[in-house]
Amino acid sequence: MKMKCPNCSSKDIGKIGSHQFYCWGCFIELTVNGDKMSVYQVEEDGTLSSLDDLFFGDEVMQDYPQMHLT
Repeated sequence: MKMKCPNCSSKDIGKIGSHQFYCWGCFIELTVNGDKMSVYQVEEDGTLSSLDDLFFGDEVMQDYPQMHLT
């Protein structure tokens, strides 16, 4: 599956878990469960900070249907 980052539109996305992906273009982590996607910034200490408030949940999935996993 070829995906595109909702943040930077890079196609350089790596799979790091069963529903987790990492964008090498802007260094964010994406988690996809059904129709819900969460976006996280990876901090220097390895913790994740949610960026969901910047991406409007359902609107992101409508704009990026290629992120949907079945």
